[in-house]
Amino acid sequence: MIDAYLDRIGATRTTSPADLQELHLRAVPFENLSIHLGEPIVLDEDALVAKIATGRRGGFCYELNGAFAVLLRALGHPVHHLAARVYLGDRLSAPFEHLALRVDDTLLDVGFGDFALRPLSLTSRADQPDAEGVFRVVEAESGDLDVYQDDEPQYRLELRPRTLSDFAPMCWYQQHFPGSPFAKAPLATLPTGEGRVTVSGHRVITTVGGVKEEREVGDAELLGVYREVFGIELDRVPGRSDSAAPASRRAD
Repeated sequence: MIDAYLDRIGATRTTSPADLQELHLRAVPFENLSIHLGEPIVLDEDALVAKIATGRRGGFCYELNGAFAVLLRALGHPVHHLAARVYLGDRLSAPFEHLALRVDDTLLDVGFGDFALRPLSLTSRADQPDAEGVFRVVEAESGDLDVYQDDEPQYRLELRPRTLSDFAPMCWYQQHFPGSPFAKAPLATLPTGEGRVTVSGHRVITTVGGVKEEREVGDAELLGVYREVFGIELDRVPGRSDSAAPASRRAD
């Protein structure tokens, strides 16, 4: 399964963790379609890896970073799960809102949507330029770290190692609670060589050179976008019981 995973992202067993992160982000979409297709998400490592490696799907943070941790560990890298609280304007979300990864003194994250393509140093307090912006890691209260992107705080990171099962209650909440941001609309997003492409509901949002273009599409075209842009083959529109019925994060 590890070789299938590597093949999915275009990597080999000797690819560095930094390159693995960028290849993963460019190949595997951040998406919440399982929630809107009625597919249960269970934090089982084999299931998470299979969804990406052979199912040709993506996922949200618990799935993407959960599977990526398995890949890194299989390749001999010392990886730890870290919990984070996401900044929602001037306040922080509940604990375990986000799952990120640590390898040595480096932050790896393939599950936050529009975020750094390359890993970030956890020990440097200097600006860390990236294709997705300028990042900075700063000290926060209680020994935590705040991660900034273009001077905007993204999340507060705990440094205490966690197990994947620690995130199970919040993963359930994100799937089932009506107030969850992931329950609002189907979402899929990927960085491109020139910017980013995102589907939110029936909106296709393309960003090129910082300029956004947005258009509404019908069911047939939407399924085509999922297939051609994200490599996701679906037999119905997410959020509907059938493809003819009306359908209804930060990655735009």
